[in-house]
Amino acid sequence: MDYDFAILDFSDDSPEAAARRRGWIEAVLRGFRDDRPDDDAVARWVKHYRNDRVTVRGAWLPEGEFGAGPMPVATYASLDKTLNAGRELLPLRMITDVTTSATHRRQGLLRRMIEDDLADAVAAGVPMAALTAAEATIYGRWGFGPATFRVGVDVDTTPGFGFRDFVDPGRVEQLEPSEAWPHVKSVFDAFHARQRGSVEWPSPYEDMHTAAWDPSGGGANRKLRGAVHLDASGAVDGFVLWKPGEDNAVKVDEMATLTPQAQLALWSFLASMDRVTKVSFNLFHPEDPLAWALTDLNRVRTTEVKEFLWLRVLDVPRCLVARPWSADGSVVLEVDDPQGHTSGRYAVTTADGVATVTRTDGDPDVRLTSETLGSLHLGAVPVRMLHRAGRLEGSEEAVRRFGAMADLAEPPYSLTGF
Repeated sequence: MDYDFAILDFSDDSPEAAARRRGWIEAVLRGFRDDRPDDDAVARWVKHYRNDRVTVRGAWLPEGEFGAGPMPVATYASLDKTLNAGRELLPLRMITDVTTSATHRRQGLLRRMIEDDLADAVAAGVPMAALTAAEATIYGRWGFGPATFRVGVDVDTTPGFGFRDFVDPGRVEQLEPSEAWPHVKSVFDAFHARQRGSVEWPSPYEDMHTAAWDPSGGGANRKLRGAVHLDASGAVDGFVLWKPGEDNAVKVDEMATLTPQAQLALWSFLASMDRVTKVSFNLFHPEDPLAWALTDLNRVRTTEVKEFLWLRVLDVPRCLVARPWSADGSVVLEVDDPQGHTSGRYAVTTADGVATVTRTDGDPDVRLTSETLGSLHLGAVPVRMLHRAGRLEGSEEAVRRFGAMADLAEPPYSLTGF
């Protein structure tokens, strides 16, 4: 079948464009098994896509074909923000709202749209692409590798919960989410500037974090609550947003802080709320000090570890220069890229934490795919682990040398789903 592939202009308010726009939004929600949108949901979607200059792609049945209309059979969207690569904020092509109708799978619809978009990113000089995937088996074929992990925890706050010797030099204040937003955004911006792996928030985060919009149910989020932490000087250095759950539980939606003291103070606040026996958070920071600050570290139970941010390197020299390096050394990498964006050999020389990367015809020391390179970029997975798993080829000496250069002591972390 000859599908009608098109890019929608969300700034076009003509009746025909508005109908196709709404049909595209309905197709996304149908693909994720969400409710049909009302007029307010459509208006918010359009506002955010305009703010973020989102490129909206879709595939429609051709006119006259049974089932043809304003609703596409496949959807795809992308926007450009930034990734904290460790040494700098790297331009990032963010991919979102990818769906294919169950009746039109295996027709190459996603392949056409994602390959067109990655080619566009390369032409625009965007060195990295990213997504957060609903399924872990889809995107490796296009060079995406899992680069950060989402850790879920349950914290038991029943009687006996307590800290060893923590004393908060500051204080916590509860605020309505709309009041807290300027502080939330300020803390996140500072967090994003310092946390390797962090992805800049797209526009919808303001509606979500002010409780103006609940993406899971539509309308205002009447359950969301917020609090901020102030340091000893009165400056806000952390925030938490949460919702009450069932059976005296609290679910944290978002938490970010700029100091360990603020992190522990917010956990102490959550645990001290009346009629709360469990606090859950599915984006627990890998270096959160909570367990080791408690008198009973078994109060913090890991409930899941799952891949979160997937990265796709599009410009090897640009991306490798943007990350930090742990040891001085040199290695020649050979990258196999099915789409051809990064295929070739690269001489990587590191000194004082900074890499120099050039193309070369020299013999490779280490061979890997673009997918594996995406997983290695932020340092979430050790080089030797990927070698032992058969994901990376090279002699023991070359792998050891590359690992000493590339492995990083501090883990990457991202809060941003999209």
